[in-house]
Amino acid sequence: MTRVFSGMQPSGEPHLGNLLGAWVNWVAMQREAESIYCVVDLHAMTSPTEHDPDTLRHRTVDLATSMLAVGVDPEQSILFVQSHVHEHAECTWLFNCITGFGELRKQPQFKEKSEGHESVSAGLFDYPVLQTADILLYHADEVPVGEDQRHHIELARDIGQRFNHRFGEVFTLPKAVHPPAGARVMDLQDPASKMSKSQSSEKGIVRVLDDPKRIEKKVKSAVTDSATDIRFDRDEKPGVSNLLEIFSAATGRGIEELAREYDGRGYGAFKSAVAEAVVELLRPIQQRHHELADDPGEVARLLEVGADKARALAAPTLARAKDAMGLLPAGEA
Repeated sequence: MTRVFSGMQPSGEPHLGNLLGAWVNWVAMQREAESIYCVVDLHAMTSPTEHDPDTLRHRTVDLATSMLAVGVDPEQSILFVQSHVHEHAECTWLFNCITGFGELRKQPQFKEKSEGHESVSAGLFDYPVLQTADILLYHADEVPVGEDQRHHIELARDIGQRFNHRFGEVFTLPKAVHPPAGARVMDLQDPASKMSKSQSSEKGIVRVLDDPKRIEKKVKSAVTDSATDIRFDRDEKPGVSNLLEIFSAATGRGIEELAREYDGRGYGAFKSAVAEAVVELLRPIQQRHHELADDPGEVARLLEVGADKARALAAPTLARAKDAMGLLPAGEA
C-alpha cells in the first residue's frame, strides 16, 4: 500500500484553506493509503519573531483537535505531534551533515520569511532539512503539497539520494502529489493571494470555528468585480472564480454547473448561496470540535497512541541511518 506523509504547522487558527486545500484530501487518502499526519510544532518555533510558549501549546492541541474533528481517523491513519517523536530532531542532524549551505541559502521560503528581519534563527534556515527528516523517516512514497511546496520535496529527494549514494540504501525517495480538490483557496479580500493565517486580513479569512453569522458576513463582503456575469476565469474574474471554487469544494458540485445556475442572478444571491454552503460544511466539524475540546484527556490519549505508532516506524529507520554513517551504538565498543 502507498504510504503518504503530510504535516501542518500550529501557527494560528485553522481556516477554510486548510480544510479544502488539505484536510478533505487527507480524509480521503486515509481510506486508500497508509497515511501519516503530523502537527509540526518544531517547525512552528522557526518563526523570525519569538513564539509564545503558552500559545504554541494551545495551538498544537487545537490543531490536532481540528484534524480529528474534520475526520482524520486514528484507526485508519497515524496522527501525532512532531516533538513527541525525538527521531525527527536527531535525523535532522544527520542530514545537516550532508546538506550544503548553498542548497539551503537558495530555498525561497527562507528568503521570504527572513526578509525585513534583522535577526533570524538557524532553525528557520534549517527548516527544509527538518522537513526532509519528517518525510524520509517514514519511507513516504507520496507527499501531498501545493505547487509552491514542490521545491521542498525536490530537496528531500536530493538529500535522500545523496545519503543512499554515500552510505547505502536506507531512505525511500518520495514524490510530490497535487490533489485536485480545492488546492488553492484564496483570500476573500485579495483573491490573488492564498488564504493565510499570517497574511490574510480578518475579513479575508474564514476560520473553521467562525460562527455562521461571521462566515456569512465575510463571504458577502468578498471582493468580486464591477461586472455581473458569473463564470470561472482566474485571470479576469479572480474573486468570482475563488468563490466558485469554494462553492464547488463545499458542495461537491461542478464549477461550471454552479456558474450556469447562478449566472444572471446577481452577485448578492450568488454570495448568499456560497455562504450557506460554507456554513453547512463547517457545522458538523464545529460540533465535533466542541465535543473533543470538552474532553482534552481523550485528545491527549489519541496523540500518545499516534506517537507510539510513529516512533515504531521512525526508530528503525534512524537506527539504520546512524549505523550506515558509522555512529557507535550504545553499549558497544
